[in-house]
Amino acid sequence: MKTLYSKFVVTTMLVMIGSLCMGFLATNTYYHQVIKEKNDAKNVSIAQDIVHYIETDKPEDLNSYLTTLGEIGYQIYVTTGEEGQFFGGPYRDKTLSTSVVERVLNGETYHGMRDFPKETFVTGFFANELNNTIGVPFTYGSKSYALFIRPDIRLLFSEVHTILAGLMLVMTILSLLAMLLFAKALIRPITKLTAATQQLAHEKFDTVLDIDRADEIGQLASSFNRMTERLQETDRTRKEFISNVSHDFQSPLLNIQGYVDLLKNPSLTEQERQEYAAIIELETKRLSTLTKQLLLLTSLDQSTIIVKHESYRLDEQLKETVRKYRWQMEESQLQISYKLEQIIFDGDAGLLQNVWDNLLTNAIKYNVEGGQIHLHLQKRSALVEILVEDSGIGMTEDQLAKVYDRFYRADASRTKQGTGLGLAIVKQIVELHGGTIQMQSTVHAGTKVYIHLPILS
Repeated sequence: MKTLYSKFVVTTMLVMIGSLCMGFLATNTYYHQVIKEKNDAKNVSIAQDIVHYIETDKPEDLNSYLTTLGEIGYQIYVTTGEEGQFFGGPYRDKTLSTSVVERVLNGETYHGMRDFPKETFVTGFFANELNNTIGVPFTYGSKSYALFIRPDIRLLFSEVHTILAGLMLVMTILSLLAMLLFAKALIRPITKLTAATQQLAHEKFDTVLDIDRADEIGQLASSFNRMTERLQETDRTRKEFISNVSHDFQSPLLNIQGYVDLLKNPSLTEQERQEYAAIIELETKRLSTLTKQLLLLTSLDQSTIIVKHESYRLDEQLKETVRKYRWQMEESQLQISYKLEQIIFDGDAGLLQNVWDNLLTNAIKYNVEGGQIHLHLQKRSALVEILVEDSGIGMTEDQLAKVYDRFYRADASRTKQGTGLGLAIVKQIVELHGGTIQMQSTVHAGTKVYIHLPILS
């Protein structure tokens, strides 16, 4: 498997090579389109100056003069057509067409540099060939000559050029090394992140990334650490959930099993059988309620429930809920009062019924004997406000902070019948309707639950 570091190195090398090739092609194009003709014109001017000096000043020793020109940086070929002589640096290729020589002797200027085949920059500018020269005619001592000249490339490279070439080479090497070191430093935290994710895969949620950076990798590390914290919390919640579900299922199942064993006793009286059967029925209802609430909560978590928005009388629904639980209130000697405005609400009546059931049963369950329950429904601007108030045992601030946690019960001894899921379900259903829930509670003074639901126009 190729590592990210090796890919980065290979990519860097390819980018450098590709940039070099593209730069070479661009330079080559620029040479042929712009520089080549200017270079030809410049060398034509130099050649014409040379022959003008020869024809005007008529140096006594032409060979000595041409030798001097060769020594200061030119490659020269002089011919009468029948014989020729070279001065300065040697040509790699001395091939020259006879027709070219004849045209120059007849007075034409030979543009060998301009008309040199459009090949690469190296073969175009640096080609050490006699064809790649400037040819001009001149007369000396009653003889006609053809002068072919080009700069000696080897002598044009001075110490400055050597220093610049070395500088470019050193810069290239150092840049490559710096890029490799930077890539190593860049990949190191990613390697740590990979190792940390493998730890998470083995459910080691206490893994923490020690990466202190201000760039995107640092942000990724911070996000990873936040994710591990949430995973730790989720794992803790999951384990608590399993423990609570197991406990809440195990207790009624043990009761059912115990009373079933008792019912097998043939010496039981009819009254005892009825009592045991009633307990079994109560525990099965408890299991049924727990199962239904778990299924509802799972559906809410997975967003598999589609909220239906249908218009219905919310006040009538609340009155029906009160009638449904009146027998429990009478049994506990509770008094209920309500003030319900006539409101037509647009929402999911089935889901909201769970809200009213849970709130009212809690007000009954955690109330005191002979206590009171108040139920209010009113419209406030664009909201519907529902208040369920009881005069029960109340809760502390710590209990109030955990009241929406699943399976949490303010009654730690669990002497009260319940699942600890009711308020978690209430909160999710209210939020699905775009509403909010607020609770106020004082120990031994009762609890107030405010539900605010938006009115959809």
